[in-house]
Amino acid sequence: MRYFSTRGSGPVSLDDALRKGIADDGGLFLPEQLPLFSSSEFAAAESPASVAEILLRPFFGGSGLVDDLADILAETFSFPIPVTSLPGGDAREVSLLELYHGPTAAFKDVGAGFLAACLTRLEGDPDTPLTILVATSGDTGGAVAAAFDKRPGMRVVVLFPDGRVSDRQAHQLCCWSDNVLSLKVQGSFDDCQAMVKAAMADSALSTKHRFSSANSINIGRLLPQSTYYADASLAHMRRTGRRPGFIIPTGNLGNAFACIMAREMGLPIGPIIMATNANRTIAEYFDTLQWLPRASLQTLASAMDVGDPSNMERLRSLLGEADILREQLGVLSVTDKEIEAAMRQDFRDFGFATCPHTATATHTWRQLDDELSTAHDWILVGTAHPAKFETIVEPVIGDTVPLPPELEEILARPAKATSINADLDSLAAAIGGQ
Repeated sequence: MRYFSTRGSGPVSLDDALRKGIADDGGLFLPEQLPLFSSSEFAAAESPASVAEILLRPFFGGSGLVDDLADILAETFSFPIPVTSLPGGDAREVSLLELYHGPTAAFKDVGAGFLAACLTRLEGDPDTPLTILVATSGDTGGAVAAAFDKRPGMRVVVLFPDGRVSDRQAHQLCCWSDNVLSLKVQGSFDDCQAMVKAAMADSALSTKHRFSSANSINIGRLLPQSTYYADASLAHMRRTGRRPGFIIPTGNLGNAFACIMAREMGLPIGPIIMATNANRTIAEYFDTLQWLPRASLQTLASAMDVGDPSNMERLRSLLGEADILREQLGVLSVTDKEIEAAMRQDFRDFGFATCPHTATATHTWRQLDDELSTAHDWILVGTAHPAKFETIVEPVIGDTVPLPPELEEILARPAKATSINADLDSLAAAIGGQ
């Protein structure tokens, strides 16, 4: 399998796409073609790892990692990914895909673990370390830091917007070993993302530090994420004979794009609806047919505070512009007030708390018109554990949220971070002596 940039350059191998993260022309890698599957090919696959081994094997064609695929997937899917039935579905079933049972209690543990397992095998030389640059709005950096912590030949530089992530999120960005450098940026997530792209585009800096990326701009994040959508839809189809729709909290568009990839590969997936927060770039694109990135707004769903979603470039390259996209996808922008109301109702209706990001999905589901709501079973995507956002969630629901053991262990570690300005020179100075 060969990989091409969304801006035309290539081809490169999967191994090079993983190493580079971003193409030399500034574009994002996509496979030359998506393989097409029938549900029957997964008849014997009854776990995310076994589904992944079938789904991802074509992407490893020509890769030096192909013989390690089973071991890579065993590392990636070392924790449960349950689908929990929810009340209130009326004529159709409604359930929650729980993606928050990994080491840092967020869906990004899957992609980060996969990428770490791949890159360690490709680049694990302590004498010439690969530097992983990661911009984060909260969850990505923690997942990447945890996945690469203490791995030989790997160095991680985490950039996060100071004051725009929860205290617990900030702690899990800053509590790792010496191969992880945590930088709190005096700016927004979009500033962090722009700094990463600028650093990787700087040939001298990139050559010196051997940059790669673990954001969802790296195809290695998206490939494994497509597998839990495949697994959930196949299990639902076997049990009910129906294709479920998915409602997905969306910021940088990586998680939603992974679901779109799975559907394009023939998996039994019905409608896909993206739930965004008050950052309306995607929603307005669908409404106006004009792509107008802008500075991000700070919201309760901080991990989705993205004003210029990188993976829209992939989506437009794969499927087309907004007039075509809106025939295949839905999108709803959810305000902070609506997030609070959804968390309150979730706790009352479901008997457990949801995080602000998951609440954008539950709110969106409740806003579906009767025809759409009852025409499909729905799987809502739970992207993070609510205990990561206790200062937001607990006052709304009027109750405490117990810490999962994984998060409790992380929060017990000492944390440290370096403050920098939101520009490339500040980033270069921070990493220059490392």
